[in-house]
Amino acid sequence: MSYAIIRNTKYKRENLKGIFRHNERKNKNYSNNNIDKEKSYLNYSLKEPKYSYEKEFDRIREKYNLKGQIKTVSNIACEYIITSDKEFFERIGEKETRRYFETAYNFVAEYKNLGEQYIMSAKVHMDEETPHMHLIFLPVVHTQDKKGNSIDKIACSEFWKEKDSYRQLQDAFYQYMTSHKFQLQRGLPKEETGREHIDLKEYKEITNFDKTKEKLQNIKLELPNIPNIADISKFSMKRDEKILEEIIKPKDDLINELYKNNLSMHQELLRQAKMVEKAEKYQNERDKILEDNENLHNQVEEIRSEYKEKEFDLEWKYKSKIKSLEKENNHLHKVIDKFKETIGMFIEWICQKFDIGAEDILIRKFEKETRIYLDAEKQIAKEDGEKENELEL
Repeated sequence: MSYAIIRNTKYKRENLKGIFRHNERKNKNYSNNNIDKEKSYLNYSLKEPKYSYEKEFDRIREKYNLKGQIKTVSNIACEYIITSDKEFFERIGEKETRRYFETAYNFVAEYKNLGEQYIMSAKVHMDEETPHMHLIFLPVVHTQDKKGNSIDKIACSEFWKEKDSYRQLQDAFYQYMTSHKFQLQRGLPKEETGREHIDLKEYKEITNFDKTKEKLQNIKLELPNIPNIADISKFSMKRDEKILEEIIKPKDDLINELYKNNLSMHQELLRQAKMVEKAEKYQNERDKILEDNENLHNQVEEIRSEYKEKEFDLEWKYKSKIKSLEKENNHLHKVIDKFKETIGMFIEWICQKFDIGAEDILIRKFEKETRIYLDAEKQIAKEDGEKENELEL
């Protein structure tokens, strides 16, 4: 039974120009020998971009007010390559083939609640050996900002944040397609096959290498069955020794030499095959490190932004508090000054009312008898002095 196939590739802005020209068939010549330009008229779009992928990205981002920090190293678009095997499409026919890609298009729009508006392009190629669809979309997540407002944000690392994101994608795609009556089976996970994921371009470039490697593993280097010179000598007459030395032995030596050369070439090819495998492994590790660095950098930027905002809020809070205290302090000064003024007027009124001497004499008598100063500063100084004396005792 055929497999439901969906692969994902991430792209930076610098990649979009070349991808656009390939997917939308804007080039005159292609390095891919599988493309039959005479059949390119059979290609069709389930969603055609209004502009180039770069301009289309900018248009969608502005139209839907998409958030997210976009840098030169940021992955801003993803591409699903959706297909199955050639025999599957030949078996289901042209009408069902179109329904297959239309169903896959709907799956992408619904998966992770992406939304059809964030699909930039969906191009079905019928001019290659196996029909397939290139679907370009913006990795948008639906989340909230720091104030709790709902936003749409371009964040490739968040869109694929789960460690088993691709396994989830494969499972969901298989279930969706089979639920729409396509007889397919789930592709084996890499844990069982031992194969790492590669995109379509890499797959096409490495295919010849894989076939060569397979042939190498099946080659049996054996010498052809040739007569042994010693055996021939037993049955040869002396008159045949010249034939043995000049014809048969040189041929035998040549065969042995060719065998050694073939063995050496075989070992060299195997060595190069191992080098390619190591290069693929290091490339995958490098891509993972770059992705982790990008995620870490984004996290640092978010933390900086968050603390900068908190610093601003704290500074504003303290400035507001200081201003409030200064205002309160000014008000207290006015109250105290007004109180002093009122007390003075009250004492003067008492002196006049009861025919008492000048108010300063009255104040001195009050302070002497009660041991309390009407001058608040003197009274505070007196109380502080008494507390110090008590502490010394």
